[in-house]
Amino acid sequence: MSSNPDFSDFFYAAPDGLRLHARVYGEANSAHWPVVCLPGLTRNARDFHELALHLSTRSALARKVVAFDYRGRGQSAYDPDVSHYNVGIEAGDVLAGLAALGIEQAAFIGTSRGGLIIHVLGAMQPAALKAIVLNDIGPVIEPAGLAHIQSYLERAPKPKTLAEAMAAQRSVHGQDFPALTEGDWTRMVGALYRETDQGLLPDFDPALIDTLAGVDVTKPLPDLWSQFDALVTVPLLAIRGGNSKLLSDATLEEMKKRHPGMEAITADGQGHAPFLETGILPEEIASFLDRAENGH
Repeated sequence: MSSNPDFSDFFYAAPDGLRLHARVYGEANSAHWPVVCLPGLTRNARDFHELALHLSTRSALARKVVAFDYRGRGQSAYDPDVSHYNVGIEAGDVLAGLAALGIEQAAFIGTSRGGLIIHVLGAMQPAALKAIVLNDIGPVIEPAGLAHIQSYLERAPKPKTLAEAMAAQRSVHGQDFPALTEGDWTRMVGALYRETDQGLLPDFDPALIDTLAGVDVTKPLPDLWSQFDALVTVPLLAIRGGNSKLLSDATLEEMKKRHPGMEAITADGQGHAPFLETGILPEEIASFLDRAENGH
């Protein structure tokens, strides 16, 4: 495990032997539930850096935080078999990482695909889930939202500099995220891209885009209501971007009906998916985790 002033890099083997990576913040914090952060489809552990610092060093109950890079993202190895880029295998990878770290139970924060993985973890190893934060994801994915992601990834700009990258991201996503500051966009670009000998590149396996090619977004997508219903005893906070195209108000209301204890927050001025380090979200997430651990 290599170290950084803010976190440690942890490398481990997936069940099939692929070399995978996670960041560990607040490694010495053991008095309270650890937190596991799971990013979106093409994103990586860097998305959670500021939130992880808040939860591990600034909140009332300092926690260990583990942020994962799925296979094919960030510092994890790319998989030569594209079919392995699926939520079932990625859930198994997360469990392997937790076992390697000696973590049996934790609170889980999942953005987009990360929230889908949490649904699968609830079926695979329900005892591991002490509390859940779902960031702009639920049991129903709106086809229009997935179509938007498909379209963007297929036509993603190829900037040469970080300044060009930030301009490109604001051009595509700015209308859905009027609440973001210059610093927010800078952090987004820093998390999404990496600088290489070939220039600036998105920090994920390009083959990931192929996994969306066969999805028919003109038809309703399979839902996860049965998996969601199995989470009814787990404290749950759902965060929805006010401008989200992926998680609808109707789905959020149905989630509240099925999980009466669920808390919900709308991140105004943000789309899919809200930046969890912005505004009141870090404090709200920390407070929710504290209440859940204290049985409130």
